[in-house]
Amino acid sequence: MPVTAKICGLSTPETLDAAIAGGASHVGFVFFPPSQRHVTFDQARALVARVPAHVGTVGVFVDPDEVLLNAALATGIRTVQLHKTGADRAGAIRSRVPVWAAVAVKTRADIDQAAAYRGAADRILYDAKTPDSAALPGGMGLRFDWKLLENLPQPLPWALSGGLDAANVREAVGVTGARLVDVSSGVERAPGVKDVAKIAAFLQAVAQC
Repeated sequence: MPVTAKICGLSTPETLDAAIAGGASHVGFVFFPPSQRHVTFDQARALVARVPAHVGTVGVFVDPDEVLLNAALATGIRTVQLHKTGADRAGAIRSRVPVWAAVAVKTRADIDQAAAYRGAADRILYDAKTPDSAALPGGMGLRFDWKLLENLPQPLPWALSGGLDAANVREAVGVTGARLVDVSSGVERAPGVKDVAKIAAFLQAVAQC
């Protein structure tokens, strides 16, 4: 089974097109105003319209309310990625749209939280836990100890995120066995500014996994 990749935090046609051309299986759009990767609904609608049917579109949220969620779904995104959102809320959203539940990881005990999303999410996204003082729940280039996932039975399909880039993604896949990887800051030349060449390099590295 090949390894696939989601390029997250896209906000321009050029970088979106690079992700698609490079073979990304999913593309992500952030609906969280404090983030430098935040897109407006109009931006998202125009970007989603460029995405071919075989590429998944994922909206990224931090415990969204119904107003935000409804407006974002109206842009055409087909999957919802939830950060800092409990299993009950995730399950309620999953009744409407497929859900990825982010689990922030620093220790082995954090990974155990994934089991709570069985039946409430379609996929777990293991991401590096950010400091309590951080404004963002992810996309900060942090990574956790990948060995925590080594040979670990999983309650759901899952993806690996947190501190990945073209130089380390093959190692990360080798250690964890991930079949889907998620990158944001690792393909940027500045916070929130995606780089076409880095996107291409990352996807080439994934193809070699």
